[in-house]
Amino acid sequence: MVLPVHDENPTRRVAVVTYALIAINVVAFVLSPVAAHLVGSTSPQQQCTQVAFFDRYAAVPDELVHNRQEPAGATGEVGTEHGRSGCIEQHSAPFAKTPFLSVLYAMFLHGGWLHLLGNMLFLYVFGNNVEDRLGRLRYLGFYLGCGYVATYGFALLDASSTQPLVGASGAIAGVLGAYLVLYPRAKVWSLLTFLFFLPVKLPAWLVLGSWFVLQYVYFRGAGVAAGSGVAYGAHVIGFLVGAALVWRLRGQRQPVSARA
Repeated sequence: MVLPVHDENPTRRVAVVTYALIAINVVAFVLSPVAAHLVGSTSPQQQCTQVAFFDRYAAVPDELVHNRQEPAGATGEVGTEHGRSGCIEQHSAPFAKTPFLSVLYAMFLHGGWLHLLGNMLFLYVFGNNVEDRLGRLRYLGFYLGCGYVATYGFALLDASSTQPLVGASGAIAGVLGAYLVLYPRAKVWSLLTFLFFLPVKLPAWLVLGSWFVLQYVYFRGAGVAAGSGVAYGAHVIGFLVGAALVWRLRGQRQPVSARA
C-alpha cells in the first residue's frame, strides 16, 4: 500500500474550504460517542450509545432508496433478554430522521480514529489543489455532490441493506479522482508500507491509480468495510464521479484572475 504524505504542487491561495472541512470532521468526531474508543475498553453502555447514534445520524441504504425512516431504532440503553444483555431497540424509533439529510450528517462522522485520520490525511494532501483549481464555492459544492452521489450510488447497489454508512470517504474519493485528472504528473511523497514505510517520490497517477485499483478490488471481493463505515463501492463511485466532473478542465491553464 502507498500512503501519501505530501505533494509538490504549490497553490496560489490558502485552501480555506479544505481546512474548514478537516476541522469540522475532527470536531464532529471528538464530540461523537465513537471517540470514547481512544481510552480503554468500551463498556456495554457506550456500545449501545454508539449504536443509537449511528441509527439516528448514519446513512442507511434501505432508508435512502425508499426515502423513509426505518420504523425501529435503538434507544441507547442496555437491556437483558433471555438472560443475555444487549442494546434495547424500540419498534417505533425514538427519533425522527430525514434520509436525505442523513447523507450530509454521515459525511462528517467516522467509525474510529484510524478511519478519521486516514480520510483527513488524503483530504489534506490532495484537497488544496482541487480547491485552488475549482474555486472555493464550486469546490464545496463539488465535494458535497460527490459525497451524495457516492452514498446514493452505493445504496442502489445494496438497496435492502440496513448497515449504517459513515465517513467522508465518498466525497474525498471524488477529490482524488479530480486530482488525478487535473494533476496526473504531480510528484507525491509517499510511504511504502510494505517496505517498512520507505519514503519515495511518485507521480500522482501511480499513487492515486493504485489506490483506485485497490478500492475496486476490495469492492468486488468484499463490498463493505467491516463494522460501521463507508462501503468500498462508495469509494469507487465517488472517484469516478469526481474524475468525470473535472474532465473538461484537464490540460487547461489556470486563469490568472484567480490568483490571490
